[in-house]
Amino acid sequence: MTFYQELQLNSAGSKRLIKNTADKKEKIRHILIYNFKVYLVMAFCVAVVSAYSKLTGSENSVVGVTVLLSVLVLRQADFGIKTTHGIFSIAGIFGILMAGPRLAHMVSPVLAFVINVICIFLLMILGCHNVIMHNHSTFVLGYLLLLGYPVTGQAYLLRVEGLAVGMILCMIIFYKNQRKRPYRRTFLDLFREFDLKSARGRWYIRLTLTVSSAMLFMNLLGLPRAMWAGIACMSVCLPFPKDCITRARDRWIFNVVGCLLFIGLYLLLPKSMHPYIGMIGGIGVGYSAGYAWQTAFNTFGALSIAAGLFGLPMAVLLRIGANAFGALYTLSGNKVVQQI
Repeated sequence: MTFYQELQLNSAGSKRLIKNTADKKEKIRHILIYNFKVYLVMAFCVAVVSAYSKLTGSENSVVGVTVLLSVLVLRQADFGIKTTHGIFSIAGIFGILMAGPRLAHMVSPVLAFVINVICIFLLMILGCHNVIMHNHSTFVLGYLLLLGYPVTGQAYLLRVEGLAVGMILCMIIFYKNQRKRPYRRTFLDLFREFDLKSARGRWYIRLTLTVSSAMLFMNLLGLPRAMWAGIACMSVCLPFPKDCITRARDRWIFNVVGCLLFIGLYLLLPKSMHPYIGMIGGIGVGYSAGYAWQTAFNTFGALSIAAGLFGLPMAVLLRIGANAFGALYTLSGNKVVQQI
């Protein structure tokens, strides 16, 4: 396996390669490449997000995160349709990301619920036809992040410009990498093949209604960070309901583990180091091969921001509460849908 090929492996693949290599020199080589890859990806992520923050304002750093996730996914993932038609899907997805979160913040919680249902459902249709690609974890996540960090006025115009640049970049990368793949389905087939009786169609509905209603309840109760509950629901709501049970358990348990680790770092490190705890979490995610520890380390970035806004105790309580609620609410919703 070449150096470049090893860089393309995910964390699980790299760890498996290291474990299965008997030759000591080769094992050391694989370990060095794995470590290099983790820090290379981290440096690339920091560079992209920093560039977006500088060009569009610090309040739009979330745009950099959304574009970055989309670029990383579209390098390899597809939409299950003809490549040239996939360009239309990307345009539709980014159009929703530009308009949906802004519209939802201009109306009451109930009307915002309606807007979220429409937008998330369309994101599922446009981006998640090929279920095994798990594209919802990128596009719906991007929507929820933008929803959770609203902007207005000039900052919003800069957000739209940043997303437009990201959309064009994604189109170029997607077409370059996917243009030779043969497909029989077209863009319109994404809509024609929607069927409430199919497992995929029911998954679209489950995820859309669960995520949107969880955020509605948080908003009606006046609780901040409703997006945390939405993200938890999205993460737990897998295409096959039986898989959700293990995912829900890992979500709330390792979210608590992540919060405890964050508290330890927050109290032990000097205040000048607190802004870097999120980066430490990013490195931890890079080394994590499974969902559980990725969940734990993902709490670092979220809590780094929230602790500055609400204080450490309130931020941790919100994080644990929103994720526990999202995980349990998703399981309850699955049972209801299965009985219909």
